Amino acid sequence: MPNIVVSGLINIETSCPIKEFPIEYFPIDYPFGKVNSCISGVGFNLISNLKVLGADITFISMVGNDLFGRMILKELENTKLPTQNIYTKLSATPQSVVLYDNFGKREIYCDLKDYQEVDFDFSGIINSLKKADVIIACNSNFNRPLLKIASQLNKTVATDVHVFSNPDDEYNRDFLENAKILFMSDEGLKDRDIRAFVLEVHKRFNNQIIVVGCGDKGALLFEAEKQEFTDFPAVFIRPVVSTSGAGDTLFSSFIYFYSKGKKPKEALKLAIIAASYKIGEAGSSKGFLDEARIEKIRACGF
Repeated sequence: MPNIVVSGLINIETSCPIKEFPIEYFPIDYPFGKVNSCISGVGFNLISNLKVLGADITFISMVGNDLFGRMILKELENTKLPTQNIYTKLSATPQSVVLYDNFGKREIYCDLKDYQEVDFDFSGIINSLKKADVIIACNSNFNRPLLKIASQLNKTVATDVHVFSNPDDEYNRDFLENAKILFMSDEGLKDRDIRAFVLEVHKRFNNQIIVVGCGDKGALLFEAEKQEFTDFPAVFIRPVVSTSGAGDTLFSSFIYFYSKGKKPKEALKLAIIAASYKIGEAGSSKGFLDEARIEKIRACGF
């Protein structure tokens, strides 16, 4: 099984359905049984999917020494997810609220607390980093030293810059410069020539694989070795409930299959199946398929 290190956010997420966007003012509603809270955050979404797929995972993150932080650590222990590298360094545990409509659109409010201001010492987990096939460094401030360590260890770094539209963006520069595998969403590129944009990013940062998630239009893959673009259509496995977490599932599934030796095109086909199934369930960290079920769906012609 692939050995994958994930370093990134974990938080408490509350999801709530709404009738439609934009939201009209209404003093109170009663969506009985539909307002739910769970553990989420990009880092947690990634490891949750990778565990279901079958990867050997190391997870690095931070929480607060508060009720939510203790709940998170306890739940991870109960589900046999790794907790040894989750530290109570924050003043409070981050929280998010996700609103989603009947068409699968979502709006996320993310309160990171002081997550972006706290530093992290990676020296104690060098041995875990040495064993990794891939290091997923989420684009959080505390991961900047991790990028340098991964480079020194000659490890493959993967990152997702999410909604991204400016190659001159100083915040993401460290991640762009160090990522062999780079993911992003097309949500910030609606009025752009996406292929031209990807080529510009590759020219500046020499990423070897770039994937643009395009929602219900599928995904775009760029392979630098071949200087080749490939469009992949979306597939529809089950009715859409919420698209929250779809990008994280696409990203982590691709990394899993690529780490197992799949070629980029095949890895992305399988990842698209995983993401399509995932959005049939609310909650960013729920709705994952294991490898066998993904392969079975792929064999049916998807």
